[in-house]
Amino acid sequence: MSMSGPAMHPRDVLLGAQAGGVLLPVCDHYSGVPDRMRKSLALQAEFTAEFGACVFDVTLDCEDGAPVGGEAEHAALVAELVLQAAADARVAVRVHAVTHPAFAADIAHIGSRAGHRLAHVMVPKVESVADVQAASDALDAAGAPGVPLQVLIESPAAVHRAFDIAAHPRVQSLSFGLMDFVSAHGGAIPSAGMSSSGQFTHPLVVRAKLDIASACHAQGKVPSHCVVTEFSDVQALEQAARRAAREFGYTRMWSIHPAQIRPILQAFAPTGAEIETAARIIEAAAAAQWAPISHAGQLHDRASYRFFWQVLERAARTGADLPSSLTAWLRPGVSNFAETPQ
Repeated sequence: MSMSGPAMHPRDVLLGAQAGGVLLPVCDHYSGVPDRMRKSLALQAEFTAEFGACVFDVTLDCEDGAPVGGEAEHAALVAELVLQAAADARVAVRVHAVTHPAFAADIAHIGSRAGHRLAHVMVPKVESVADVQAASDALDAAGAPGVPLQVLIESPAAVHRAFDIAAHPRVQSLSFGLMDFVSAHGGAIPSAGMSSSGQFTHPLVVRAKLDIASACHAQGKVPSHCVVTEFSDVQALEQAARRAAREFGYTRMWSIHPAQIRPILQAFAPTGAEIETAARIIEAAAAAQWAPISHAGQLHDRASYRFFWQVLERAARTGADLPSSLTAWLRPGVSNFAETPQ
């Protein structure tokens, strides 16, 4: 069945009040050292050529990347790299925290120089809605009013306020800062809570992860999972990414090494069987003009259609193979994500 004809687009039919928020690549790759920033942008271009879509963001890091005393020079380099990136690249920047002396200069220089090319700005150590508003006001003053904000939740107090922070209209995604969160407990959480396995078992860490994910889903924002520091242990990364996606409700994850990107894409992608089932149900639903149908002995209506359509959208965002009958619906616009279903 061809999906390029007059049939209504599933987003127009299914994704109303429960749209699920913005669509972002499932991987956000961080780099702050000059050579690695350049290599990350080159790698993004290679993946885009391979998959036919930009399947991960590159976030250039001012917070951990800038040498002490060299913050202004680093921000200037980041702005130039953003401007030099390919037209279809998705490049973001992590600035310093709003309480850091370099924050205002980061925003003023990068926002005014390269704000029109930024996919988003990541603000670390956000503690309250007031911090988000301060970052939003700074971007506006720099002449970059359209740039979305992503924020990093790194303390118990910030987790407590996660629902309010996620509700801010400028916020696109919340990320969990695992190591700072553990450190903020003054030794009450053992160091194992920062490991690839311990972060999924310690009750306080688990609660924080779930609160952040719940806040995002309640507000139609994207929950982004924290790093796995054992970057040379591919199996640990794969297991953590799979648990984040399958058990904790996260739809995006940080990468801090190029070797982590492909396993994250694979862990967050639906399986081939899930894609096939979703495709058959959506095809049948479209043929029935979105009335209820029976598939494999089960009743499906718009509630389940919405779920299966979202499976297909996630498949498209991870570069997975798609049935040819659905590519007209799923591939257009995939290369410039961050669109909100209407």
